[in-house]
Amino acid sequence: MINIPKGTKDVLPAEAYKWHYVEKTVREVAAAYCASEIRTPTFEHTELFLRGVGGTTDIVNKEMYTFDDKGGRSMTLKPEGTAGVARAFIERSLYADAQPTKMYYITPVFRYEKPQSGRLREHHQFGVEFYGSASPRADVEVISLLDAVYKRLGITGLKLHINSIGCRECRKTYNDALKAYFGAHIGEMCDTCRERLDKNPLRILDCKESGCRKIIADAPVVLDYLCDDCRRHHEEVCAGLDVIGIEYSVDPRIVRGLDYYTRTVFEFISEDIGAQGTVGGGGRYDHLLEEIGGKYCPAVGFGSGIERIIMTMEALGVPFGERPRPCVYVAPVGEDDKTEATRIAAKLRSAGVSCETDLTDRGFKAQMKYANKIAARYLVAVGESERASGVYQVKNMDEGTTEAVTADALSEYFANRTEKNV
Repeated sequence: MINIPKGTKDVLPAEAYKWHYVEKTVREVAAAYCASEIRTPTFEHTELFLRGVGGTTDIVNKEMYTFDDKGGRSMTLKPEGTAGVARAFIERSLYADAQPTKMYYITPVFRYEKPQSGRLREHHQFGVEFYGSASPRADVEVISLLDAVYKRLGITGLKLHINSIGCRECRKTYNDALKAYFGAHIGEMCDTCRERLDKNPLRILDCKESGCRKIIADAPVVLDYLCDDCRRHHEEVCAGLDVIGIEYSVDPRIVRGLDYYTRTVFEFISEDIGAQGTVGGGGRYDHLLEEIGGKYCPAVGFGSGIERIIMTMEALGVPFGERPRPCVYVAPVGEDDKTEATRIAAKLRSAGVSCETDLTDRGFKAQMKYANKIAARYLVAVGESERASGVYQVKNMDEGTTEAVTADALSEYFANRTEKNV
């Protein structure tokens, strides 16, 4: 038997409705914020992620699925969504459109890492990218959009943590302070942090090793090193969140795991899904387009794992809506009734009514049991007398009641009940 690859998951028919519910909510909220969908390829040239995501990140160093195609070109399955959108923004000249450009995506992403709860090697992200505004109001709007998605889904208890990691200029001063501090403790730190000290000391703050965490606790705080412009930007983001009533905590240890971030970074954290508590997060990346060959264009966005969202909803006992049920089961009584049952089913389906009928030559009683098993809302029996009279007894399977409906009125009868979901 061939088994599923490690770190991947099947979404079975019995679970798919949960995904549909989350994705529908995502699309509705994104539309309310006037964000349009963008779809980018599953794989890109490896250079895009080396330049965009950053060569010192764990994603690039340890987690990317990279391969040479038949033409000898290095390709990578996308480990996150932002870099591909940035490439499309440049290549498709979206910068020439009226700004800001607001986009969202729902996409699979691939990272070779140790599988754990809510963290698979293939997982799925909902992301938003706003281009063309350096205003802190754009940061607030992006955070508000993600907060609205969580609230619409009924996810409660999330904590919003925000921080500013400054611009390129004030980051230099902060990196110098980190190098001096961690340099005095480097012998006590893990090998990964030792490698990061010279390359990118900011990444040390993201280490999860317990020994390193103790040292990190007393490290210099980035907010103390912000330039006046970055400090003002951060204060205006906080003030904007206050205005629209989104609660938050300023957390100077949040740096996110990608090199392209500048100024605002944020995470929504749950205490209901174990150690991997971040449900979604993002921030500002004003220089990403320049890093991959474009012109300067400010941007802000986020990514939120669909698996994490579903896992959080399940942990909280939040409903996903009702699993879809067939509206009607059309049951032929005998062999001579199958053709008419097929005709009725086809007519109902063309009217937009979800309909099942027999495909396995079950007897009538077995069909009744099957209709119950698949939770059909109604059943229409097709027998000799019904065909002769043109009148069918429609049974409400939930209530056990019956109602006579003519053949010509069946489509309208069930179409109305499909619309009302009754």
